[in-house]
Amino acid sequence: MVLLGSKSAKWGGDNKWPTIIRCPRIAQAACQILRTHRTDECALSVDYIERVNRAIDLVIGNLARPLSLEEVSKAADFSPFHFHRVFKALLGETLNQFVKRQRLERALYLMSHAPQRSLTDVALDCGFSSSSDFSRSFKQRYGHPPSEFDIETFRNGRREEFERALSNHYGPGRITSLPAGQNPDGFEVKLRNLPARRVAYIRVFEPYRVGVAQAACERLVAWAIKRGLADGQWLGYMWDEPEIVALADCRYDVALVVDDIDPEGEIGRFDFPPMCVAEVVLSGDLALEARAIDWLYRTWLPRSGYVPDNQPAFEAWIGRPFAHGSEHFELACQLPIKPS
Repeated sequence: MVLLGSKSAKWGGDNKWPTIIRCPRIAQAACQILRTHRTDECALSVDYIERVNRAIDLVIGNLARPLSLEEVSKAADFSPFHFHRVFKALLGETLNQFVKRQRLERALYLMSHAPQRSLTDVALDCGFSSSSDFSRSFKQRYGHPPSEFDIETFRNGRREEFERALSNHYGPGRITSLPAGQNPDGFEVKLRNLPARRVAYIRVFEPYRVGVAQAACERLVAWAIKRGLADGQWLGYMWDEPEIVALADCRYDVALVVDDIDPEGEIGRFDFPPMCVAEVVLSGDLALEARAIDWLYRTWLPRSGYVPDNQPAFEAWIGRPFAHGSEHFELACQLPIKPS
């Protein structure tokens, strides 16, 4: 689920948050996730953010295979010793903890949206060496083995937390779930085969706080305008589903499809492979987008003969982001899929 389109959660708000994201779990001096106005500190931290983001990109693109500290630290141009210290300072967890959490959260996603798959297949697809390794790690984190885990109760609890966070800023009663089988809005899916895409992105950690995603969007738009790129295809995508991942651990990328760029400071580069997506085109408010995503996952996907692919779901904006203000959006929700 993406849902960063609210006035407060993305573009509007009361501007009480500075342009730096401050993570409560991490020492303040180490958590320069976005730019600050202090030149020396900024130059140092943005360089580190760029390099750690390269490491994160390597991890999330290769969860199914073994990843060594040496390989990941090389992607970030750090020695293994220094990478371990920098990574933990910026993310609040070690590389091993981060990789294991990503694999377990990916497993929860597959258990939820591809329930026909065996737990052994899920374990191997998420990079665990065996089903017993997966079961042991899963129980350590969630208190029950995967075979006994109540995924629906877990998701419902996460969703309540997610809706409370949004309603605190957007107002109560606007974000509501759509029960399976219902389609009062008349959503229609179009299957599209998309080519490989390279994007320039800014990554936002803990994106559901007032103004932090907005600040990242504004900086990327300014960067694109200077280079004559601002009228390209704009994307927003969430690497983590908030019905599975704690909001404090979510990551959101605001991105622009480009031909080629060199990573620069907080501007990263990521290559998406060709993919098939189930696309629903929307013209409406945030609540409409929430219903469309619910319908895609709860009604269309289980009956489609497809399962989610190992890619994030996208907001593909029609025109520039927020061309019609913060109460009305024109975009396509794109869910990457593959045959079941």
